[in-house]
Amino acid sequence: MSNGFAKFEEAKMDDQTRCVTKSTVSFRGYESLTTPICRASTIRFPNAAAYGARHSRDVDGYIYGLYGTPTHRFLEKTLTDLEQGARTVLVPSGQAAIALPILALVPAGGKILLPDSVYPPVRDFAENELSALNVEVQFYDPTDLLDLQSRIDRTTDLVWIESPGSTTMEFQDVGEIARIAHANGALVGCDNSWATPLLFKPLQHGADIVVEALSKYISGHSDILMGSVTTSDEVLGQKIKAAAGRMGLGTSPDDCGLVLRGLETLYIRLEKSQASALKVARWIAAQAVTKQVLHPALPSCPGHALWKRDFSGASGVFSVLLEEAALPHLSHAFDVLESFSIGASWGGTKSLMVPMPVESDHRSKTWQGPDIVLRLSIGLEQTDVLTTDLARFFGELDQRMARGADAGLTSARLG
Repeated sequence: MSNGFAKFEEAKMDDQTRCVTKSTVSFRGYESLTTPICRASTIRFPNAAAYGARHSRDVDGYIYGLYGTPTHRFLEKTLTDLEQGARTVLVPSGQAAIALPILALVPAGGKILLPDSVYPPVRDFAENELSALNVEVQFYDPTDLLDLQSRIDRTTDLVWIESPGSTTMEFQDVGEIARIAHANGALVGCDNSWATPLLFKPLQHGADIVVEALSKYISGHSDILMGSVTTSDEVLGQKIKAAAGRMGLGTSPDDCGLVLRGLETLYIRLEKSQASALKVARWIAAQAVTKQVLHPALPSCPGHALWKRDFSGASGVFSVLLEEAALPHLSHAFDVLESFSIGASWGGTKSLMVPMPVESDHRSKTWQGPDIVLRLSIGLEQTDVLTTDLARFFGELDQRMARGADAGLTSARLG
């Protein structure tokens, strides 16, 4: 009995070790159509000398999971090629993709210029974190090059562009802004989340940095948070990559795999969203309560000429201005929606519509419209389904306006 028990204990110890020991298998002949998901925090080194020399590895070498796995490299390379850049750094969100290069490139006591139409969380970041670092932040009129020229000088470190503005759809002359910035020794960064690299390539228009909210069109299914920073210059890219490591900004390889999966259908999703959004935009423009539709493919949109010159298409995101008399009744009208969802972000397969207060986020003279703007993201539903839903929405507005009902809606309530 004792001898049998000893053999049992010996076998159990062997199995216990075997359970945590990686087996060696051959990959010869294995060529999958899909990207492998490589998960790791610890990277194993063959000996102590190799571990001691780990920081001398190539910049894309594997040291620790925070700095990426082969799955990350697949996504980084794909995005770099699409953006026609030199290097891509992945971060946990679109907001992080904007904050990272600013923190990496604008020193304490430096100066940054942001468009007045910038994504509201970026304004919040600038007015809190950057002000705490004594960074001078100025907001320029995104459509007025003379205003930009009056603010920029040799102390300016970075000029930021968001074209179009994510709510009020101002298009910017990226090439001319880059020329002005570079003449003053400043770098140029551009948020390209609306267009994606399929519709616009900021680096080819003079930008030094382009960021994408991968959470939106590129992943495409409203289930991922991730962002990317791509640079035109390798040295600049390595500087941002090093800063990301120091800040601990890692991303999940599983999420990278899902973004890569989304990329495979990006072209056809954008094509469908573009066609549907233009039909919906024209339908909305015909409604009596509509004041203006801000869709760049419409000649009536202020940014139409720049969009037509620089972009190869339009995404499914656009904005709508309503007559002031309709604004107090918006809350009730949103309640009748069935096909449209109410929620932040854009670029997924399902259509969204949200009320966006803008007066508090615009400080220059550029915004003269109503405080509440409707922002729509058109997904992959049949267009007739969407216009039927919008007919319910606008019908509710018309009825309440006719009755003079007071919904008591304010900008603060919608914000």
